[in-house]
Parts: sequence; C-alpha cells; structure tokens
Amino acid sequence: MKLGARIFKTGIAIVLSLYLAQLLHSPSPVFAAIAAIFAIQPTIYRSYLTIIEQIQGNIIGAIMAVIFVLVLGNHYIVVGLAAIIVILLNLKLKLEKNIGLSLVTLISIMEIQSGSFIQFAGIRFSTIMIGVFSAFIVNLVFMPPKYENKLYLKIADTTEEIIRWIRLSTRHDFDHQLLKTDIEKLKDSYIKISQFYLMYKEERSYFKRITLEKSRKLVIYRQMTSAAKKALDTLKKLHRFENDLLHLPENFQQSIQEQLDCLIYQHEQLMLRFIGKIPTHPTYSEGNVCLNKKELFDLFLSHQKEYAEEDPPHMYHIMQIVASIIDYSEQVEHLDTLITSFHSYHENEVSIEEPHNE
Repeated sequence: MKLGARIFKTGIAIVLSLYLAQLLHSPSPVFAAIAAIFAIQPTIYRSYLTIIEQIQGNIIGAIMAVIFVLVLGNHYIVVGLAAIIVILLNLKLKLEKNIGLSLVTLISIMEIQSGSFIQFAGIRFSTIMIGVFSAFIVNLVFMPPKYENKLYLKIADTTEEIIRWIRLSTRHDFDHQLLKTDIEKLKDSYIKISQFYLMYKEERSYFKRITLEKSRKLVIYRQMTSAAKKALDTLKKLHRFENDLLHLPENFQQSIQEQLDCLIYQHEQLMLRFIGKIPTHPTYSEGNVCLNKKELFDLFLSHQKEYAEEDPPHMYHIMQIVASIIDYSEQVEHLDTLITSFHSYHENEVSIEEPHNE
C-alpha cells in the first residue's frame, strides 16, 4: 500500500476543516470534516467546479430542511420525504454528484430537538461550508497533481510493453497464454490513459504561451495513444494468426519482421525524442527506408497471385496483418510529423518526472 497524494490531501483537509470549525466555535465540527471528504477532487479545476456545485447542493438541502421542519416538523417520516425531494431536485438540476452532501446538510439541520431553529440551521450550514472550502484550499495549495507526467509515463510504459511483445511475436518466441493475459491488461491500460488525458486536459493554464503549448501537447498525446492502440491491434493480429504467418514464404516472413522491427524502433525513438532524450533529427528518418509499405504490399500481392485459384483462408488473415502494419506505420509517421512540428515551435525539451501516487 502506498500513501498517495490524494490520501494525504484528504487527511490534511479533515484536519484543516476540524481546526477551522473549532476556531469558529462550531458546536458540531464533525460535519465540516464530512463535507471536506466529499469535496476532495483530483484536479484544481474539478475542485473549483465542485465547490460551485456543492454550494448549490448545500443550499438546496438547507432550504428543504428549513421548509419541512417549519411546515411539517422533523418526524423521521418527514425527514425521509424531504430526502426524496432533495434527491429529485439535485437530479433535475443535474447536480447528481452533490446528492450525498445535500442529504448530509438536510439531515444535520432536521435533527434539531429544541431552541432557535433558524439559528441552528445557519450554524449547521456554515459548518458544512467550512469543510467544503477547506477541501478547496487543500486542493489548491498542497501537492498540485502533475497529470502530464502521469499521462506520458503511462503511455510510454504501455507502448514499451506492446513493442516488447511485437518483437517477440515476429520471432515466434513467446508464451501464448501469457501474451493473451497481457493483452487484456494492456486493454485496461487504455482506460487509465483516457482518465489521465482527461485530467491533464482539465488542468487550466493562466498564460497564453503555456495554453498554446499545452494545446499542441494534447494533440501529440492523443496521437501517441492512437499509435499505441494501432500497435496493440497489430500485436493481436500477430498473436491470433501466428500459424498463418508460419506458412508464408521465408522472404515474406523476413520482410514482415524487418518492417515491424524498424517500425517499433522508430516508435520507441519518437517517445524519447518528444521528451528530449535523443536528438530532434535522428538518423533513422532519412527517407524512412525501413518503412517501405509498398514493398510489403507488393509481397502480399505477389503471394496472393500464387493462390489466386485456390483462395486459401490464410490469405484473408495475412491481409489483415499487412493492413494493420500499414495502418500502424501511418500512425507513427503522423506522430513523427507532430513531434517535429512541436519542437520547431518549442525548443525547450518536455520535462517529465516521476509523479506522486494518486
């Protein structure tokens, strides 16, 4: 188990909310702590959106609590009916994420036994808002997340794993069951990549130059993801149709291996070139000799002519492999173009550090 940044921030937010509630002499500081837990978010921008939404949700809960207590009292059946109304109002206003905190506000106010109800409701509402603002302050000040680091490293790790398997597959040197298991894990990696991409996209920049640079980076990261996805598709084809590959002529098999070896090498170099680990203009790009798609396609057509009359099933499988390799190469070429363009505008290398655990 690792102590991630979000876990640490949640603890700090609880401490801060309890401290502020006691400092302001709130009779029930625990409600501030509960609100702080609800309000912790993974990004500053989401924290900003959350505080706006939670203010609305808390107002709904507080108003409904006051109305129901003044009109119908605070019998537990009335509390249940008020809770239903609060949920419906939040759904109607598209504040689904704030239903929990709205209900906490509602119940905390409707539990009054005696005394000045309006004053009691105001104190409870204020206490809960202390928790919401405490969480916002913690999100703003403590360990702002670096989702660009997380995004790049996740894409790089996933790409590296795919490339390793492609290299083994072209040499027919792998464990089928292990590869099948890893392919499923790699599919799950794309869910995490999508989450990090969204988080990074949501991070706001306050200077025009940084905003423009980030816009270009978002395009590159999206293309990195697409290239890795095509690499995974190629790997799945190699795994699925391995027997068909083994029945190809030696020169055809060798060509596929050489094409893929050079393609994955270029893919690896591009990932490093983006963050400045290798020169901006590597020697492999001269003429893109290793990405001779026409040669590969001509070999397929030549092989297909030999079986024109027989129409064997394996030809359709080989066609899928060749098409996947060509598609993969086009994605890598487009990534090359984007990275070259990016470095022509932004000479400073992209800084990637090991991220905090979230």
